[in-house]
Parts: sequence; C-alpha cells; structure tokens
Amino acid sequence: MNTDTLAGQWKQLKGKIQERWSKLTDDDLGVIEGKREQLVGKIQERYGYAKDRAEQEVARFDKDCGCN
Repeated sequence: MNTDTLAGQWKQLKGKIQERWSKLTDDDLGVIEGKREQLVGKIQERYGYAKDRAEQEVARFDKDCGCN
C-alpha cells in the first residue's frame, strides 16, 4: 500500500485496520491519519513486534485488502 492509497482511502480502511489490529485505539488511528510509517510504528508499539514483523503485517494487510 503506498502512502497515497492509504491516505486516500483512510476512512474506508480505518475499520478494517481496527478489525485486524484490535489493540489500536481510536487515538492511535487519529495519530496514524493514513500514514503508513505511523501505522507500522503503532503496530510495533501495541503488539511488541520488531519493525520487520510490523512491516510484514502491513504488507499482508495490503495484499488481503487489495490496497497495493
């Protein structure tokens, strides 16, 4: 998912993101605001993942939702 896609579809994707990563709060989603690197960082923070794993999770989400 490129940055433009995430930002452009943020309202539609927010629900799917929260379903996938339920530990992300509404405040987290407000901070993320469609920014991919922010999403990766919040996933790292909430789930204790290494950056590589968080990147893989987001890449998998991209593929599953057809965002890439």
